[in-house]
Amino acid sequence: AVLGCALWALLPAVPAEECPSPCSCASLGEARGTRVECGSRGLRSLPALPRLARSLHLHNNSLASVPAGALDGLGRLQELQLWDNPWHCDCRILYLKLWLEDVSAPALARLRCASPAHLRMKPLGQLTGNELGGCATLLPTKCLQFFWRDLILIAGVTVTLILVAVALKFSKKLVCQLALGGRRLRRHISKSH
Repeated sequence: AVLGCALWALLPAVPAEECPSPCSCASLGEARGTRVECGSRGLRSLPALPRLARSLHLHNNSLASVPAGALDGLGRLQELQLWDNPWHCDCRILYLKLWLEDVSAPALARLRCASPAHLRMKPLGQLTGNELGGCATLLPTKCLQFFWRDLILIAGVTVTLILVAVALKFSKKLVCQLALGGRRLRRHISKSH
C-alpha cells in the first residue's frame, strides 16, 4: 500500500480543467488514459467525468443514482469502484444497472440497494422489472429514436431485398424470352435460306 501511494504521488497530474471538482486526477500515460479519484468526497451527484478515464473511483459517497447517459462516453474505462453509496433502487437506477451489466459485472456485483425499505440490501444486479415498477415511461427518448431509426433501416433493407428478388425474377424471364426469341429467329433464318 505504501508503494502504491508513492507511485500515485509520482504520477503526473491531469490538467485541472479536465478533472472534476472535488476529485483528483492523474495521467496513466497518454495511451493509457486517466485515473479519476472521487472516492470519499461526499458527492451527492455525479460530476462531469473525463472521457479518457481508465480508472474511476466513486466509492464511499452519497450517490443515490446516476443520470441516464452519464457513463456512455467512457470508452477506455477498465476499473470502476461504486460500492458504499446509498443507491436508491427505483426506475432512476435502471440506467446504471443496464450499463454495468454490459461494461462491468464485477462492479455491479458489489452494489446493494439502500432504499426503498423493501429492497434494502438487495443486490442491484438481482433487481427485476417488477421490483422497479413501471419504468417504461422513464426510458430516455434516445431509446425511442434508436427504435424508429432501426425500424426504418429494417424496412429499407426489406424493401431493397424484395426489389432485388423481383428484378432477378424479371431478368430470368427476360433471358429466357431472349433465348427463345433467338432460337425462333435462327429457325426462321435457316428456313428462309
